[in-house]
Amino acid sequence: MRLFAIVVAALISVVSAETFTVLVGENGGLTYNPESVVAKVGDVVAFRFLAKNHTVTQSTFAKPCEAMITPTAGIDSGFLPVPAGATQFPEWSFTIDNDTTPFWFYCAQAPHCAKGMVFAVNPTAEKTYAAFKAAALATTATNTTGSGSPSGSNPTQTSGTTAGTGADSSPSASTTNGARTMTGKTAGVLAVVGLVAGLVL
Repeated sequence: MRLFAIVVAALISVVSAETFTVLVGENGGLTYNPESVVAKVGDVVAFRFLAKNHTVTQSTFAKPCEAMITPTAGIDSGFLPVPAGATQFPEWSFTIDNDTTPFWFYCAQAPHCAKGMVFAVNPTAEKTYAAFKAAALATTATNTTGSGSPSGSNPTQTSGTTAGTGADSSPSASTTNGARTMTGKTAGVLAVVGLVAGLVL
């Protein structure tokens, strides 16, 4: 019976995960919409690139327009250009793997960050999104371009059908051009559902 309770709890945890869709460059602007989200472990933050040539590059609260390099290299979508008149749009996502500490991001296309193109996951009362954006707007240095490599200590990132495998990451589902790819998390849900059905029957 205890195993059944553990399996049900795991199933509820996986099923309750949310996906936040963030529009990048909506209406040709230098924006992420929404500008920040509050996410829990297991949630997916998915970015849909709608115009121009932008990135989602991890930075730090102290240096909003510089790619994070310590304690590990931050995650980075790389540049995802959208041609004029496009009808299909690139998408890139990552999963909150280990904790709900804040994550800070910017567009590495100079001078987009210095014009306020920044994004946050789980800002706090002490480190607010407004303060992060104000620091970005005060930046005069040229943005540091991220590497575009799928690395990072906490989130898992996916681009197209390739699942990122950072230091603490695991595959997750992603959507590109409307086609859903079943990877780690989706397969896990199906396995848990099958196990629960087997125990009940």
